[in-house]
Amino acid sequence: MKLIAGLGNPGKEYEKTRHNSGYMALSKLADEVGASVTSQKFNALIAMTMISGEKVLLMEPLTFMNLSGNAVRAAADYYHIEPEDILIIHDDMDLPVGSVRIRSKGSSGGQKGMKHIISCMGTDEIARIRIGVGHNARGEHEAVPDWVLSPIPKEEKEAFDQAIEVAAAAAKAWVSEPMNKVMSDYNRKVRQEKAEKEE
Repeated sequence: MKLIAGLGNPGKEYEKTRHNSGYMALSKLADEVGASVTSQKFNALIAMTMISGEKVLLMEPLTFMNLSGNAVRAAADYYHIEPEDILIIHDDMDLPVGSVRIRSKGSSGGQKGMKHIISCMGTDEIARIRIGVGHNARGEHEAVPDWVLSPIPKEEKEAFDQAIEVAAAAAKAWVSEPMNKVMSDYNRKVRQEKAEKEE
């Protein structure tokens, strides 16, 4: 059994904000597999579904971003899900809008929801899909506190929506495919990022 959690904040006021990228991607995945993430358990919205013959728990924690680990740990304990069978989808300010990065483990990179999950699970060996939401002060996460709680601007919406689709597809593939293949197939760069690397 596997667990896929999309991170975000509950409530209408947060629905279309950058910080809810994980919710959006999980919702997209749920639609594609015909699941309805509406049941409440573990202080989260959940749905049990089958993907590629594997039982998968889809989850949107309702704990607010910074306490996401509480819901993930509760579900993992209840269903005896090991860290290597958990995938987290979340926003990342240090990636340009349109980018998607998949990793099998590592630090939180400053993302507070991921940081709390790592703390609660006692390991950083948890797969994650990072969705780029950009930042006007790249690398300085405290520079614009409201950045992630604002919506993606109209001119970036198309690239952002494409990244959500890629993230959902990657999450679906992760259930049954080797991580190296998932990374090769779905890691997505945008020109802005390449230009920065060349400087």
